[in-house]
Amino acid sequence: MAELKLNVERLQIGVYVKLPVKWGEHPFMFTSFKIKSQDQIEVIHNLGLKHVIVVPEKSDKPPLPADQEGSGNSKADSKAQEKAEKALWEEKRARIEELKNYRRNLQKVEKEFDRSMAQVRAVMAKLKSRPLNAVDDATSLINNLADDLLSGENVVLHLMNDSKDADSFYYHSLNVSILAMMLAKAAGFSERDIKILGLAGLFHDVGKMKIPDKILRKPGKLTAQEANLLKMHTKYGADFLKLSETLPAKVKLIAEQHHEFLDGSGYPKKLKGEQIDRLSQLISVVNEYDSLCHPRDVKQTRIPFTVISYLYKQRKEQLNTADLGILIRLLGIYPPGSVVQLSSGQIGLVMSVNSERLLFPAVQVYDANIPRTEAPIIDLEAAGLTIEKALKPSALPDAVFEYLNPRARISYYFDHNKRL
Repeated sequence: MAELKLNVERLQIGVYVKLPVKWGEHPFMFTSFKIKSQDQIEVIHNLGLKHVIVVPEKSDKPPLPADQEGSGNSKADSKAQEKAEKALWEEKRARIEELKNYRRNLQKVEKEFDRSMAQVRAVMAKLKSRPLNAVDDATSLINNLADDLLSGENVVLHLMNDSKDADSFYYHSLNVSILAMMLAKAAGFSERDIKILGLAGLFHDVGKMKIPDKILRKPGKLTAQEANLLKMHTKYGADFLKLSETLPAKVKLIAEQHHEFLDGSGYPKKLKGEQIDRLSQLISVVNEYDSLCHPRDVKQTRIPFTVISYLYKQRKEQLNTADLGILIRLLGIYPPGSVVQLSSGQIGLVMSVNSERLLFPAVQVYDANIPRTEAPIIDLEAAGLTIEKALKPSALPDAVFEYLNPRARISYYFDHNKRL
């Protein structure tokens, strides 16, 4: 993308500029932006800059011709200029404070997520030796999560950081549990069913504990024999959970049915339509979403945006369309973890999605002039921006990839009644 060094006298509204000063030395939220008002031009003049960098490809208009320098820039009086600059500084400081609050809240949510993940690991470790304790601990975890979920009016779904020890089994179980409860709440399910779904999400794949690791972790295509053995995890899981007298019967049924599809193409019994339990249908939708985002063979990994599109377009005959529609409304078109290009041309990572404002997620934006630890996380609505398209992380320049740090393992957690 060609960039030009330009005399500030040639600026006009619609030109995309990069300011050759540090982020803390100017009142604009970004060092690169499209000029939207004459006030912004006056503030740039007031910075004492002689030249700026212009990006023609991101501009709506070309710079003024050299022989018309300043002709479109009626100089404002000093008081008006000071007022415009002061307003920008105040807005910037307010946004910085909002960002600090957002980061503090996100850190709190991440600590809660880490505690829940530790509890999931402990539950799975106890299943074989102390199954009764494991069920009690899992029930306590799900009851607490469900109570938090049900106490909020709207829900913000956050992207969690990668773990150095990201065992897909545990993360998948917690993801399915959380998303299933969120979906059930949005669909108007009872509190009892929401908690059953939470437990079922944790235990739906427990049968995989009997499948050899060499199959679970095998890259590439499985042999027919290996694929058939892997499918046995639904039977193994149901049989194992039936040993517990305290676990709800529906949890055991979901473990058996979560790979059954409405068109009869699933397993183990090739059930169709209403033969499949209603709660199993919901878990199936969530399980397919998370499994496609994090497949056994990492070469088959898809970005969240394409998974949502694929399920909606290609899997309607197999999945409950009402649940699928609600899942899309919960996650948004660009779920947390999506790498996106904004209408400003900037590249960012979707960090949070508010269930009431799906078109305006919180996006961490790449800006080489701002330290990565202070990377701006912006509310698209407040910034007047939109998402133009999703990008593959592998296609990002190295500097952008390192700055945004797209997650290899996308894990979700929620809080409620938060805005940005």
